[in-house]
Amino acid sequence: MKFATEYLWFNSKNKREYQNITHTVEEIVQRSGVQEGMVLVSAMHITAAVYVNDAEDGLIEDIDEWLEKLAPFRSDYRHHQTGETNGDAHLKSLLIHHEVIVPITEGRLDLGPWQQIYYAEFDGQRRKRAVVKVMGE
Repeated sequence: MKFATEYLWFNSKNKREYQNITHTVEEIVQRSGVQEGMVLVSAMHITAAVYVNDAEDGLIEDIDEWLEKLAPFRSDYRHHQTGETNGDAHLKSLLIHHEVIVPITEGRLDLGPWQQIYYAEFDGQRRKRAVVKVMGE
C-alpha cells in the first residue's frame, strides 16, 4: 500500500471564504501514483471545514447565509470570555465538518458529475492549513 501526504496552506482575504481545492487535490493524487484507494482532506484548524458540494456561486452564497443563520456572529458566546471573538466560527465548522474522504479510481478522484471539494474558512485573515493524505495501491 502507498501513502502520500501534502499540506495546503491558506491565508484568506476575508473572515469567511470558500475555496474550490478539487484541482489541487487531484494533482496530489496523481503525484502519489495511487490508482485505487482514497484521499482524506482535513482542515487542521477548528474554525475551518472541508466539504463536497456543487461549484455554483449561488449555492455557495446560500450555504454561507444558512451557516450565518444557524451560527450567527454574536458577542455573547461563552467562548468569548476567553478573549476570543470567534465562537460562531467554531459552530460553523461543526455544522460543515472538518474532513472528507473521496475515492480514487484509476488514478483519479471518483467524484459525481457536479461534486467538488471545498475548503471553508470561518475565521480567516491568517495562515491556516489542510492535510491531504492519499492511501491505496
